[in-house]
Amino acid sequence: MFVTFLKFSENRAAAPEFMAAHNDWIALGFADRAFLCVGSLQPAAGGAILANGESRSDHDARIAADPFVIQGIVTAETYEIDPKRTVAALDFVKTPT
Repeated sequence: MFVTFLKFSENRAAAPEFMAAHNDWIALGFADRAFLCVGSLQPAAGGAILANGESRSDHDARIAADPFVIQGIVTAETYEIDPKRTVAALDFVKTPT
């Protein structure tokens, strides 16, 4: 499981121009069943993605394809989580023991 933080960078002003492409990229992440949750970092600092079901290299390639990343609107920082305990609804992400 991965948590990726997309933090606004110096090119933040270009975000409106690439928002539709960024939203299409997010929709593809959900369609591919890679994304579990996407939301904004508050206050207006960027976004965060909770993802599961891909290898680290596949996840990194997906993140690199984000139009916001390509255009330098955000920088991406990914952390890998090895889930051991979850609420029942998230049992599918747990690493087998």
